[in-house]
Amino acid sequence: MVLSMVVIDAETDREWSMKYFVLLAGYGEMPAWDALSPEEQDAGMAQHMAFDEACQARPGVELLSGEALGDGTMATTLRTRGGELAITDGPFAEAAEQIGGYYVLEASDLDTVIDLCRILPAYDIDIRPILETP
Repeated sequence: MVLSMVVIDAETDREWSMKYFVLLAGYGEMPAWDALSPEEQDAGMAQHMAFDEACQARPGVELLSGEALGDGTMATTLRTRGGELAITDGPFAEAAEQIGGYYVLEASDLDTVIDLCRILPAYDIDIRPILETP
């Protein structure tokens, strides 16, 4: 499947590609980060560095941001029910999966983003287009 969106600025004739949010949504086939040996953690970080380098080397791709996130025990969740805001410690979903981090990429199409994500460790990854608002 190819999801592609290129917008051309009428004033400058500059082409803009689609932005994608890449969520490292779960460990997939990977053990939890804290369960990895220092050598395995180094190898995982090397894959993230290779991903960064591949993004820089790929024409039309720009890595806009990316960060590792604290685990679910560090989360604060806001829920509104019946007009009342409840604030709780811990993750939103009571699930075994942990959100490990994210990237925001600008690329010409979804297939390019998928190809680049193959470089990352074997996480479960959720890729979503970022909808630009006026």
